[in-house]
Amino acid sequence: MTDDLIRKARDAAGLSQAELAQLAKTSRPALSAYEHGQKSPTMTTAQRILEAAGFELAIEPRIRFSVHSTARGRPFHVPDHLPRLPAAAALAQVRLPLHLNWSDRGRVFDLAERRQRARVYAIVLREGLPADLLEYVDGLLLADLWDELVLPREIREAWTPLIRGGDR
Repeated sequence: MTDDLIRKARDAAGLSQAELAQLAKTSRPALSAYEHGQKSPTMTTAQRILEAAGFELAIEPRIRFSVHSTARGRPFHVPDHLPRLPAAAALAQVRLPLHLNWSDRGRVFDLAERRQRARVYAIVLREGLPADLLEYVDGLLLADLWDELVLPREIREAWTPLIRGGDR
């Protein structure tokens, strides 16, 4: 698990192993061993490496999902608290996978555009699996759009307590 975090942080920072190792005051072979899962850094060492790459080691609550059904028996998923996305992902241009956007294949949606974001959110809330909700829906932006979304009654009722009550 730490190996993936360190590699992702280094890649996101645009650093080579040698550059990150120098910034983190460790050796390049040790950093390579951490990234390949051959060695496990202590929490202190992992934190130092992540900070050198410009990141924080943080604890976030795991989002758990419950499955609900529409009147027609179609399942949909609701998280126990609103998901958050990094700003770049929340306002990105996205092409939804076929299982979500089967009627308009290949369309690119610009999440920075309110109407397009509303369309994506309605699709994902109706058709999405938990992974889709975590990838495409930002809770604050969803709350901002909530009254404008066209959703089946059951989905609206299941999500409304989250929207009206915030994250808890």
